[in-house]
Amino acid sequence: MNRSGRIVMFMLGSTLVLGCLQGGCASQAAVEETQPDAPAEPLPAPLPQLSTQDLDQLVAPIALYPDPLVAQILASATHPTEIVEADRWLQQNPDLKGEASATAVDAQSWDPSVKALTQFPGLLAMMDKNLSWTSALGEAYVNGQQTVLDAVQVMRQRAQQAGNLKSTQQESVTTDGNSIEIEPADPQLVYVPEYDPWVVYGDPLAGYPDWIGVPGFYYDGPGILFGLGIGIGLYGGFGWGWHNWGTDWHRHHLTHGDHPYVPHSREFDHHSFAGRGAGFEHFGGANRASSHQFAGGSGESHGGTSYGMHSSAFSGFNHGGDAHAFSSRGRASFGGGFHGGGGHVGGGHVGGGHR
Repeated sequence: MNRSGRIVMFMLGSTLVLGCLQGGCASQAAVEETQPDAPAEPLPAPLPQLSTQDLDQLVAPIALYPDPLVAQILASATHPTEIVEADRWLQQNPDLKGEASATAVDAQSWDPSVKALTQFPGLLAMMDKNLSWTSALGEAYVNGQQTVLDAVQVMRQRAQQAGNLKSTQQESVTTDGNSIEIEPADPQLVYVPEYDPWVVYGDPLAGYPDWIGVPGFYYDGPGILFGLGIGIGLYGGFGWGWHNWGTDWHRHHLTHGDHPYVPHSREFDHHSFAGRGAGFEHFGGANRASSHQFAGGSGESHGGTSYGMHSSAFSGFNHGGDAHAFSSRGRASFGGGFHGGGGHVGGGHVGGGHR
């Protein structure tokens, strides 16, 4: 560049600097400074604290089940939509038995805990019929695993003190520290106890609103009965089978495959799990898609709230239904009237064997 060109470039540069000094650049900076900041993401609303009575109601129907079954139920309750899907699938495939059934179940996309419960079709149906309770139980476990497992232990202690929990030919009841453990007496044969969850613990409990007692999983009387044993040997080769599940009462979490079970359900609001028990990650907000319409339900109104309690199927599935809202319907009505036989249970009656 010759000398004249360099002079022209110098003059242009000087003009730009002078413009900034006269306020042009400062004005631009001021405009940028006045741009509003992006709104901060709102913090999740604090979780309502369940009372001791609420927790008693939630765990009462399953607190006296064998430990691995308690684990499968609590884990699967965090996937209520899949509970309904699996129950519908079983109804549509009544001829699948044994190994053929296990292989077909293994091909499904359900959570391992839901697959495990297909070994107990009647129990799966009970959870479907009582979907409000199932959803509320799952939400409570997702947001407070330690409190739910502690409540199970409290209820077992109450049943034991009432004389209704003891070792039998069907199950072994032992104590490990402050924890009561329940396991099948025969590791290949599982008996699901039948009892009235509102009277078996001694002083009667207020029953969960609109609870439906399903034959084979409800005994209208004091004490505990046992029906036919269920063989679980055919499912041993699958990662979701019976022997892969347990409860770690000391560390307050469920186990699946010798590892803590972490629910990955997207059907509830997942708040921070800090201080709520070990082994949980922080999920942030849940993806709660459009609400499902509940098909097959009675739709009756109880206390001003409409319940589709017998929901053998959702009409349409998107694996993100508003189970949180449905479980809240049940929680809003906690503290209902007494169900079952009522009265104080004095001494247990344990029926044995096959009926």
